[in-house]
Amino acid sequence: MTQRVYQAWKGSNKFVFGGRLIFGPDARSVPLTVLLILVPVVLFCVFVARHLLHEFSPHNAGYAILVVPILFTVYVFILLSFTSARDPGIVPRNSHPPEEDLRYETTVSADGRQTPSVQIPRTKEVIVNGTTVRVKYCDTCMLYRPPRCSHCSICNNCVERFDHHCPWVGQCIGLRNYRYFFMFVSSATLLCVYVFSMSAFYINIIMEHQRGTVWMAMRESPWAVALMIYCFIALWFVGGLTGFHSYLIGTNQTTYENFRYRPNSRTVAYNRGCANNFMEVFCTKVKPSRNNFRAFVEEEPPRVVTLPTIVTNINKRSAEAEDEIGSRRQKVEDDLDIGDDLMNLSQRCNPAEASNDQPHQTLDIDQLALGVADRAATIRTETRHGSWGRRSGSWDIAADVANSNVREISKSFSWPSLRLQTDKILLMLHDLLDWRVHFHSREGIKGAYLIADSVIKEDRFQSYTA
Repeated sequence: MTQRVYQAWKGSNKFVFGGRLIFGPDARSVPLTVLLILVPVVLFCVFVARHLLHEFSPHNAGYAILVVPILFTVYVFILLSFTSARDPGIVPRNSHPPEEDLRYETTVSADGRQTPSVQIPRTKEVIVNGTTVRVKYCDTCMLYRPPRCSHCSICNNCVERFDHHCPWVGQCIGLRNYRYFFMFVSSATLLCVYVFSMSAFYINIIMEHQRGTVWMAMRESPWAVALMIYCFIALWFVGGLTGFHSYLIGTNQTTYENFRYRPNSRTVAYNRGCANNFMEVFCTKVKPSRNNFRAFVEEEPPRVVTLPTIVTNINKRSAEAEDEIGSRRQKVEDDLDIGDDLMNLSQRCNPAEASNDQPHQTLDIDQLALGVADRAATIRTETRHGSWGRRSGSWDIAADVANSNVREISKSFSWPSLRLQTDKILLMLHDLLDWRVHFHSREGIKGAYLIADSVIKEDRFQSYTA
């Protein structure tokens, strides 16, 4: 079944009402913020504003003191919902890196092998209002962030004109909700000022009616005192935020830029004057969201990436290496055939196979050795390292060399001991053939004849054949 965008969303956001509302991962803090605003207003209406309904000359003018905080609280909640329940300016992710910015590089290892690698420049420069601005590449979203965009580690999204992530509203503050965030904070500040001032006014009225001291009035209305203390503490937070963000708007900065960059390099390209900066924040149209969270996910067609020439050359080299391995396997099979010939020679020399009625067969060792040498001479080998670390070049086994060596071997033997001599030579040839297969070199055949020639001339072999 096809999923919608909010169901396959890779960020850490939480969606409500089928993707119509989007919150941050810490959206549980929003009810706490609502209670911090609602509870003081309810206490104010019950214990303070209710007693001020008839304290003004027009008999019904005091109702305004009760209606104003209620309407203002509703207005604050609306601003809170606009701040925390909408897209702050999330930049949609790419499913693959931008191909136009890919760079294909090659690294050469110690053994001379070339390894291709695909790299993306970490930064690139763009022009903003005639000023060069450097933008960074985001590995998570696989895109170059627009100017003034940053990746929020909490929401795991790139947000345009990223200001900060506010835990009290459970959402990032960016291009599309910064206006409502400032209005929410400033409205909360005004609400605190209103509650504080009306509570102080109520204590003053108690002092006038009872003609007592401040302490007597405070004992008469402890809830008014508690509301004054609460609003005084809250003003340090929301009031401080209002003043700080008023300064940021006037200089066209963000909280992230203010804490990240040096004073001489902050938003030089974006500051258009105090009045124009305020107009930009409050009097411009909010850009539409780049994401349609309720849309269905579209499957992208398979991509065909054209690799550079060096990758093609490496593929050719890999094919050549496979051909070389196949030729080496063929060489091993040829040597195994030579081994079969030697085994046949051993069976023919076994006296158990010969009966008394059959005459003794004369073995033409010269012709057999020449046949083996001719087969070995037709195979060439490439330059490789031998077992002793020396480097061997390409060579051919000459038939006359093999013929002369075998003739010397045959002259050293006496025909009565032909069986023992032949078996000894075959054992040495088999051992050297195994050595050749292990090191993938055809030097085993040549070495077999040369070593056999030297061993025959030794005294221990002559004493064995006597």
